[in-house]
Parts: sequence; structure tokens; C-alpha cells
Amino acid sequence: MSRRRRPSTPKALTEFARYLRTETVGGMVLLGAAAVALLLANSPISSIYEAIRDVRIGPHVLHLDLTVGEWAQDGLLAVFFFVAGLELKRELVLGELSRFRAALLPVLAAIGGMVVPALIALAVAWGDPRAGSVWAIPVATDIAFALGVLALTGSGMPSSARVFLLSLAVVDDLGAIALIAVLFTASFNLFAFAVAVVLLALYWYLQHRRITSPWLYVPLAVAVWVAVHTSGVHATIAGVALALLTRVRKDPYEPEAPALRLEHRLQPWSAGIAVPVFAVFAAGVSVNGDALARLVHDRVAWAIGLGLVLGKLIGIAGSALLAVRLRVAALPAGLGTRDLIAVATLGGVGFTVSLLIADLSLPATDVGTAKAAVLAASAVAALLAAAILIKRGRARRAG
Repeated sequence: MSRRRRPSTPKALTEFARYLRTETVGGMVLLGAAAVALLLANSPISSIYEAIRDVRIGPHVLHLDLTVGEWAQDGLLAVFFFVAGLELKRELVLGELSRFRAALLPVLAAIGGMVVPALIALAVAWGDPRAGSVWAIPVATDIAFALGVLALTGSGMPSSARVFLLSLAVVDDLGAIALIAVLFTASFNLFAFAVAVVLLALYWYLQHRRITSPWLYVPLAVAVWVAVHTSGVHATIAGVALALLTRVRKDPYEPEAPALRLEHRLQPWSAGIAVPVFAVFAAGVSVNGDALARLVHDRVAWAIGLGLVLGKLIGIAGSALLAVRLRVAALPAGLGTRDLIAVATLGGVGFTVSLLIADLSLPATDVGTAKAAVLAASAVAALLAAAILIKRGRARRAG
């Protein structure tokens, strides 16, 4: 009796998925989507763009009547966080972060990269009545955009640079989301949070029991996301939590571990749909002449800008190098001091979570200026990092 052959995937689709898996293509798609968003938000059809972004979709129950922009931010971005979390889990268990001292380095760097920007922003804005709100805006690094810039300009960098940036940015964003949960969450639903914990425990149990059916996992993952969202905690936490509970060691009878299999299947969807669509709605910030003029004179704008560009560089590189010097942590294989400084510069690409914190922390009259400052600072940090990364790549190839 002959075995039944599984239906083959169309070659064109397979090639397209492989194409989207490449880091450079993913970065180009992401940055292209962000550029389109900025053009739309500052064009004659900006009102149409804003109307689409603000359309509410979903049932009122469980606070699921979100705008299109919120679905992109809380829903689609959770897919990206899941894929990033899978890679992080794999590196923590099997890869370059499996050693304690190597894993500790990005954690300490992330802490420094949150504390120093907050202190700089607070110092610059000191005496301004908005100083108590502005300090939280520059604490976050945007994972998607930072990795996109690294992919486009860091071809000569060692693979450990990406692993360091990924783990640093995940810890950084978890810290920023924790700040949102503590400082800016209007209400916390303890019951929904408890449901999320129980569902995550069920997910871990199914992984432990080697259950592989997507008919169980897909509804369960959606239920976890809904529970986390309903609890008041930022919904992207669901993606990270599920990823960290996914099994990364393969059994002898398995061709690949569940984490690797899921990463291969979901990465093209994350790079080709989830992150670009998110960027189209997140990057659509209206930057008018008044907002640009206020950038020069507004202390809040300077606090945000210096916090992101200087604070992130000093905080990440300084805390990491101090930890290495004190032998508390160790640099990843192949990553030198100058490489670390280049990656630390990318930490100033704040964007997503910084824009979200600006919305939550400042009055409506100041949000436009704050968002313009985040955009300007992120662009400066990205360009500065790109220049350093290109120079480091050339030096590595020449040496």
C-alpha cells in the first residue's frame, strides 16, 4: 500500500516566502511602508488616510472594538513579537545566549538604555510642568525598525550583533510596556489576567505533552491574546509569552523543533504583512510647519531627542562595557567594542512604543510636537547608526 503524498506548496509561494525571510528584504519592505505612511499623513489625502486608520472594527465585548490602527499595533505586532520571541528563546537555550554571562549582557544593556535616557530627558525638561510625563517617552527601542536598519546596512557585521540587538530590544520593550502597565493603564482586569496565565500554562502543558495540532494551538493563542488585551496589559506581551513557552529542543523523531518550525512558517507573514501594515498606520504622523518650528524651541522636544539619540547610546554602550570590564557579563562571540557602539546607536530608534507613550502621557496640545521629536530623533539615530555600521562592515571586510 503506497503512502499518500502530501500536497505540495506552489513553487512561486515557496520562493516568495524564502525571499521574505531574508533580513535585507524585510528591512526594505518595513522602511518603505514607513515612508509611504509619512507621505500619506502629510499629503492632500491625509484625511482619507486618517479616516481609514480610525475606523473601528470588532465587537464591543471584551474591549475588542479597536480602530484599524490599534488592530495593527496590538494584533499584527503581536505576530512579530511572537516570531522575535521564538528566535530569542532559541538563542537563550541553544545559541549564543545560552551562557549566563552572555545572556546577562543585553539585559544589563537594556536597563542602562532605559535609565540613562529617562534621566537625560528629566534633566533637560526640569522645571517644565511636563517634565514628570516626558521622561518615559525615550526609554523604548523599536525592535522592528532597529532590526530593519541593521539588516539594510550591517551586512558586514557578525551574526552576534543581530542576536544582541534582538535580545536587548525585547528586554527594552518589555520594560517600556511594564511602564505603560504601571503608569498609564487606566484599569487592570485581574480576572482576565488570571485567565491569560491559566491559558499560557495550558499552552506550556500541550508543548510538554508533545501535542502538535494547530486546531488546538491557533484558538488557544487567540484566546491568550484576547485575555491579555482585556486585562489592560499591552497585548503584544501575549506574543512574547507564547514564544518563550514554545519548545526549542527537538526530539529524535522530529525533523525540527516546534519553535524552529513555527519561525520558518510565520516569519514571511510577519515580514511581508504584519510589520509593513503596522508601519503604514504607526508611522503616519502629521508633521506640519508648526510642529517642526516647535522642535527648535520646545524643551520637551529636546528632552525626547537627546534622550533617544544620546541617552540610548550612552546607556546601552556604557552599561554593557562596564559589565564586561567588571567581568559580570561577556561580549558575544565576534562582537567587538566598536561593533557594540554601532548597535547601541540603533537603540535610539524609538518610534512605536515611544509614540504610544507620548499619546498616553502628554496632553493633546503637546502630542504633535512630541511625536515629531520622536520621528526626528529616530531618523537621526538610524542615519548615524547606518553610517557607523557601513564603516564597520567595510573595516571588517578589509581586515
